[in-house]
Amino acid sequence: MPFINIKLTGGSEAPSKEQKAELIKGVTEVMVRVLNKNPASTVVIIEEIDMDNYGLGGESITERRKK
Repeated sequence: MPFINIKLTGGSEAPSKEQKAELIKGVTEVMVRVLNKNPASTVVIIEEIDMDNYGLGGESITERRKK
């Protein structure tokens, strides 16, 4: 059973409900096409990470994007 976890920044950059549905469908289709996985047992989870909880280069993404 494939388990795919997609992590994205949330808040103002969060994907819409429609975009999330397209990601889930598209990733599932790739697993079927490339790895011959059963779509019925392919799990896709989308996690939205608050930009204050996501760091790069010693700074939160919130702070980096202010620059």
